[in-house]
Amino acid sequence: MRLLALAVTAALALPAMAAAQTLPALPTLDETPAQRTARRAAMAPPVLQEDAALQAAVSSPARSAADVSRDVHRRPFETLTFWGLTPGSTVVEIEPGRGGWWSAILQPYAEATGGTYVAVNRPLEGMGVADGTADMVVVARSFHNWHRNGRTEPYLAAFFKALKPGGVLAVEQHRSVDGLNPDQTAPTGYVPESYVIRAALAAGFVLDARSELNANPKDDHDHPYGVWTLPPTRVSAPREGNPADRPTPLTDAERAAFDAVGESDRMTLRFRKPA
Repeated sequence: MRLLALAVTAALALPAMAAAQTLPALPTLDETPAQRTARRAAMAPPVLQEDAALQAAVSSPARSAADVSRDVHRRPFETLTFWGLTPGSTVVEIEPGRGGWWSAILQPYAEATGGTYVAVNRPLEGMGVADGTADMVVVARSFHNWHRNGRTEPYLAAFFKALKPGGVLAVEQHRSVDGLNPDQTAPTGYVPESYVIRAALAAGFVLDARSELNANPKDDHDHPYGVWTLPPTRVSAPREGNPADRPTPLTDAERAAFDAVGESDRMTLRFRKPA
């Protein structure tokens, strides 16, 4: 089923956005190449700080070869710099998952700079830090799961409570084109960028900046086994209990074509708790 057939207006799919918050343009279903170029040009690139400890954490031989091979797609130094990571920060990572790709960078960085790293898998049972003390909460590739289980609002409230005034909510998330209904896109692993933005604004956050650092124009967001068709998961055959999956496995040519796409098109957002 093609996602373009699921298009609905953002006004119907999502709550109204606060009028006081002026947002940069979002990618839309009818965006032309010229509009895409102009939109990306208007988004400020990160200012790369001379952070030797962060460079050392990213280039550490302790990171697995599999993790390092993904740096070209996930741009850890640039992304963490964009989010505003600084030495000595108290950083909370939400649901790092098996392998902990970000954890392998954030934890040694915290240890090297006198900061604190906390991994949290059950935010509603506790954020692992005292209220109002976290400098940064990192959320990577989770909003699609939360939307399906009704956890987006309570989780964002917990993050807001844990952050100190001026603290950062850092988001990396598989991105569908705007105008689609997150009820339909979330099972495929993608959600619209405006959905994440509006949910964070409703929780009290301010959108500080957006970046196209992790955009991938090769990703058309329409895959037989959702975002998991793409690397690194590379699902190639129907999965038990997933009725939306295509019923037949990928051919060798199809597998090669999806591998050539690379990792998903992703939004990279920086929100801030008002001071």
